[in-house]
Amino acid sequence: MQKQSNFRTDLHFSSNKDDWETPQYLFDELNERFNFDLDAAADRENAKTNVFYSKKDNALENEWNGNVFCNPPYSRGGGMYQWVKKAYEEHLRDPYRVIVLLIPARTETKYFHEFIFGKAKVEFLKGRLKFEVNGVPHPHNAPFPSVLVIYGGKEDL
Repeated sequence: MQKQSNFRTDLHFSSNKDDWETPQYLFDELNERFNFDLDAAADRENAKTNVFYSKKDNALENEWNGNVFCNPPYSRGGGMYQWVKKAYEEHLRDPYRVIVLLIPARTETKYFHEFIFGKAKVEFLKGRLKFEVNGVPHPHNAPFPSVLVIYGGKEDL
């Protein structure tokens, strides 16, 4: 008897996958609002802006300039804590620009309480996103809700 694949344990939804691509429609809506200059966690194939940091460039060790979009690695080894901390520190360095993170809505985490709660605008996304793989929407929704974390800008918290 062949074991059926459960989409929640499929590699596409594994916490071992780092390169979830932001749905283009969502990025377009956000870019209309915030006019991004930098995609802080991308590669040549999925960058949403002309200027981006790839894994090789190591965005965690470089300054982020201009308005920044960041859909950081989601894997356990991807260092979500470090990415959220970096976004917060970059906001403190220049609070007049905008930094937007697209991350899983995990309000119980240490990073949420240390760097997001009371320090950023939080927009919970309705439903669950269909991330893209090679520019094509994945057939299943993500097994987790997503949130936008917005630092800076002229919008009120």
